[in-house]
Amino acid sequence: MERRAYDCAAGCPVESTLQFVAGKWKSVILYRLFQEQVGRYSDFERWMPTISARMLARQLRELVADGLLEKKIYAQVPPKTEYRLTAFGRSLWPVISAMEQWGQRYNLGQVKATSTDVLPK
Repeated sequence: MERRAYDCAAGCPVESTLQFVAGKWKSVILYRLFQEQVGRYSDFERWMPTISARMLARQLRELVADGLLEKKIYAQVPPKTEYRLTAFGRSLWPVISAMEQWGQRYNLGQVKATSTDVLPK
């Protein structure tokens, strides 16, 4: 997937970050690898049972192409493939961690946000 460099108009750092983690599953895949260190295709299927096989393969392929994950294929029968975070992928920890903390605080809308919760001072 082709990535763009932005001229840093308003919002460009967010847009730049979203190029890599946008979509429902990429940040979840990254989060699982921060927890587990390594994952095989079948692990992701188990960890994320509602993702389709096609979408999982696509998201993993894009994360590898973007340099966030490294894919290692072992020459054996049946083939064994493992995914790990690269140093570039690990640099997203603050982003994924902030998403985790926000999700714990506002889990499925169970806690109502107030304007003081949402707006930075």
